Amino acid sequence: MAWEDRGGISDWEEDMIQHSERRYTSEDYWKLPEGKRAELIDGKFYDMAPPGFVHQKLVAKLTRVIGNHVEAKGGGCEVMPAPFAVNLNADDEKWVEPDISVICDREKLSERGCEGAPDFVIEVVSPSSRKMDYAKKTVLYLDAGVREYWIVDPLKGRTTVYRFEEDVAPIIFPFGEDITVGIYGDLEINMGKLLE
Repeated sequence: MAWEDRGGISDWEEDMIQHSERRYTSEDYWKLPEGKRAELIDGKFYDMAPPGFVHQKLVAKLTRVIGNHVEAKGGGCEVMPAPFAVNLNADDEKWVEPDISVICDREKLSERGCEGAPDFVIEVVSPSSRKMDYAKKTVLYLDAGVREYWIVDPLKGRTTVYRFEEDVAPIIFPFGEDITVGIYGDLEINMGKLLE
């Protein structure tokens, strides 16, 4: 399969259209054209649209706040913003790119990304990612063993927090309210203040 862009529609996009029933593999994922971002879930590619300003502002500030906390505490976790490949079940079938991944088991890290579930995942919702972040990824992250999952929704001005290891219902926090990061306990984040 060729991956060159010949103007208009690329060979990759043409292949996706012609083979919409095909089950793609990890090998196909690693052959994506330079700069092409997609996630591979259950043999199907999901294209990723470029993020907007508010999305990137939140990702940058959250990465910095969490990273500073980890560093100040002398912790061993790595805080990785997208683009960063995560092979959720280390089975080469599910490759996602969470907006922020916090990985505390360094043995999961490789040159390809994270081989297994991160401890903490944050997705900042974009109009194009709403259904994926709220539905499909919630199930994926729960099944893979992610300990904590936040869905930060700038349009609705709220953050939905799942603490999967506590097996409780999600908690919804309006922007402007402090949220305690469950995997740490001593870090609070206020989305409203991050957007000031």
